[in-house]
Amino acid sequence: MKIKAIFNRDGGTFRTTDMEAYATEVEEVFHAAGHQIEIATVSGDDMGDVLEKTAGRDDLDAMIAGGGDGTISAAAGVAWKNGMPLGIVPAGTMNLFARSLKLPLDIYQVLPVLANGRIIAADIGSVDGRAFVHQFSMGLHARMVRYRNSYDFASRWGKIRASTRAAVNVIFNPPEFSIDFHIDGVREHRDISALSVSNNHFGANALMYADDVTGGRLGFYTAPPLKPSGVAKLATDIIRGKFRESALITETSASEIELHFPKKRRGINCVLDGELVPLKGDVSLRIHPGELKLLVGKDEAPAA
Repeated sequence: MKIKAIFNRDGGTFRTTDMEAYATEVEEVFHAAGHQIEIATVSGDDMGDVLEKTAGRDDLDAMIAGGGDGTISAAAGVAWKNGMPLGIVPAGTMNLFARSLKLPLDIYQVLPVLANGRIIAADIGSVDGRAFVHQFSMGLHARMVRYRNSYDFASRWGKIRASTRAAVNVIFNPPEFSIDFHIDGVREHRDISALSVSNNHFGANALMYADDVTGGRLGFYTAPPLKPSGVAKLATDIIRGKFRESALITETSASEIELHFPKKRRGINCVLDGELVPLKGDVSLRIHPGELKLLVGKDEAPAA
C-alpha cells in the first residue's frame, strides 16, 4: 500500500520523542512490510489542514494519524467523510480508541502491527454531523473536564493529577439538569446528573471504552440527580469496572438519539472524545455502521 503518516508533535508522547529518529523507524518498519510511506510531523495547529489534504488524495491507499485522543478523533472524522482508510498511533494519555481496537499502546510496538495489518469496516458516531469515535458526554464528565482544564499541567502525569483533583471537586459539586430525549421512536423526560453516548456499548473496564466497534449501536447511559455520596458511589463502580452494572446507571441501546434541553442554560458544555465543546441547543446523535475504514492488526481486530 501507499500510505501517508501524519504525527502531531505537540501530542502527548510525541512531545518528548525524537521525531526524526521515530520517522526513520516508521520508514524501516513499513518498507520491510512492502509499503511505500510518506511521513509528516506537524504542529497541533496544522494537523487539521494536513489531514484534510491527505484524505483528499487519490494516490493513497490509507493514512495514519498519530497523537492523543483529540487528534485521533479529528483524523477519524476526516477519514470517514473522505472514505480514506485510517490507522492510528496512540500517543496520548488515555488512548481510548486504540484500546477499543486492541492496538499496542506503545508508539513503537504499534508500528509492525499496523504495517502487517488489515482494513476493517468499523462504526463511527456523529453529533450534528461532527464525528466521534469514543464518547459524547454531559454533566459530571463535562464538569470534571472543565475543572481539569482550569489547572496548569505540562505532562501526561500532570494531566492525570489534574484529572484526579477535578474528579474530587466534582464529587462535592455535582451538576443537575433536565433532558427530553427521543430514541428510536421512544420519547422520555429525565432529570439527571450525567449522560453519556458511546460509539458501541462500553465494555467491562474501568476506563469505559467499547470492546467492539463493529456492533452498529450507540450506548446511551444516564445517572439520576446525585448527591456527593452518590457521585462517590458511581466513581467507585467505575474504578471497579462495574459502570454498566451500577444501580445508578440506566442503559439503553440506540441507532439515533435526539436531545432537547427544556431549561435553557448559558454555558452548557459537552465532552466529545475528551474535548470540551460548547453546545448551542438541541443535539442529534447517530451511529454510522461500517462507514469508518480502519487499519488494525491481523489478529487483534475487534470481533465481528
